[in-house]
Amino acid sequence: TDRLGIGSADLRRRFPRLIVCDIGGYAPGTPDHERKAYDLLIQAEAGLAGVTGSATSGPTRVGISISDIATGQGAYAAILEALIMRSRTGEGAHLQLSLFDTLAEYMNVPYLARHYGGKEPRRLGLAHPSIAPYGLFQVSDGEILIAVQNEREWVVFCDSVLRQPSVATDPRFGRNVLRIQNREPLDACVQAILATYTMSALCELLDHVRIAYGRVSTMADLAVHRSATKVSVETTVGQVELFAPPVTVNGKRPVLGPVPSLGEHDVPLRQEFGPPDAADPKRIGSAAL
Repeated sequence: TDRLGIGSADLRRRFPRLIVCDIGGYAPGTPDHERKAYDLLIQAEAGLAGVTGSATSGPTRVGISISDIATGQGAYAAILEALIMRSRTGEGAHLQLSLFDTLAEYMNVPYLARHYGGKEPRRLGLAHPSIAPYGLFQVSDGEILIAVQNEREWVVFCDSVLRQPSVATDPRFGRNVLRIQNREPLDACVQAILATYTMSALCELLDHVRIAYGRVSTMADLAVHRSATKVSVETTVGQVELFAPPVTVNGKRPVLGPVPSLGEHDVPLRQEFGPPDAADPKRIGSAAL
């Protein structure tokens, strides 16, 4: 953008109220600032791939472009803050974000465990590093993820789901810290009993005793999930069905406008930020703002 004359410093000098947001792979002033960076590379560099996967899988990619998505959301939040500040001060802002910084901030919990606890986080697959039993188990007709969050739930789980109250007081499993230390025999004990359930019977029982669980969905499962909300968005090639944004405003989902066509907003942008003749049709397509 600097080479085109529309770099952040130049734009802010010409339009002090403008809010400019620059996004890169690595933060300015760091040794890697000039390096190329893509989502998967950042997942690896920021340590996310190193804690993702199972003990035998090796470092694993998260299934979506989390670095790109998270940085975009961070930019969105920062721009909203800058708009609020501008409404108070009349001044714009220059915002800078990097994919690496964004994902590194997301890694603070495993970082703190390593930096202050001295333990490198392990890859556990679909299991929780600090709560047990909290992981994936087989039932007779599928897989289910179960989360026992506290000691009260552990007693209820042993009594009502495992139907073996004595397991709750087993010296190996009496407290969460002990269950973590003895995760393998604990999971084996739980698995042996859960294997006798069908998915529907176990889910009904877990709902009744208020123990949290989740089914492992494929994309086909998600497409028909009873809790999923979809919206239809107009595009230049017709209506496209998407999952809805997660927020509701006064109980209603936001209405998504049509996806802009290429160059649709050229004229209003040129009128707002360009020189007097910037919106002249003769200039559009032949000159930068």
